[in-house]
Amino acid sequence: MGDREEVKLLGVWYSPYAIRPKIALRLKSVDYDYVEEDLFGSKSELLLKSNPVHKKVPVLFHNAKPIIESLNIVEYIDETWNSSGPSILPSDPHDRAIVRFWSAFVDNKWFPALRAAAITKSEDAKAKGIEEVEEGLLRLDEAFVAISKGRSFFGGDVIGFMDICLGSFLVLLKAREKLKGEKLLDESKIPSLCKWADEFLSDDIVKNVVPEIDRVAKFLGELEAIAQSASRS
Repeated sequence: MGDREEVKLLGVWYSPYAIRPKIALRLKSVDYDYVEEDLFGSKSELLLKSNPVHKKVPVLFHNAKPIIESLNIVEYIDETWNSSGPSILPSDPHDRAIVRFWSAFVDNKWFPALRAAAITKSEDAKAKGIEEVEEGLLRLDEAFVAISKGRSFFGGDVIGFMDICLGSFLVLLKAREKLKGEKLLDESKIPSLCKWADEFLSDDIVKNVVPEIDRVAKFLGELEAIAQSASRS
């Protein structure tokens, strides 16, 4: 890639989705400019123009051309800088199909259940949501064993597509555990996934990208207090 390449990422510090392209860019050793958005205040004109449908982060700009949707961006990074760093997606078509299936499970089923459990006011609905989250983690534990084949990551010996997809939520999970006293990452129930989570968060590339757990827990507590205040007014 030439010296004139321009790479810019719009994100917010607490967003799991914005973490994904940050990890991918670091895996590929791509230099980029980062722009922090304010989703609760005034969204930038650049964000509104580049993602007019969803008006959300992340947005990656490569030579002024925008790419949106976090996993779509990760795939773009992998294909564009294919000669730099490890491959993020598996080279085998079947293996690619498998990790895409499980990444869709995470984004379309597992995380929505977690989000619903976090915002519902009904204790019954919350309990049902957490049960669904825990069932999902059991499935993901089994998937990790099958996909990793005894190695450290879903991607084998290095971080790959599914690691980035699921790993982007780990700080949020641990922050919820700290804030709520929940134990979703339970070594007695999902030992393989818990070991993977520790490996992932200990990786130097990831450590330099993800926010601090205490900071995220404080942020979640502040959001909850605002929501409770609004519901009483």
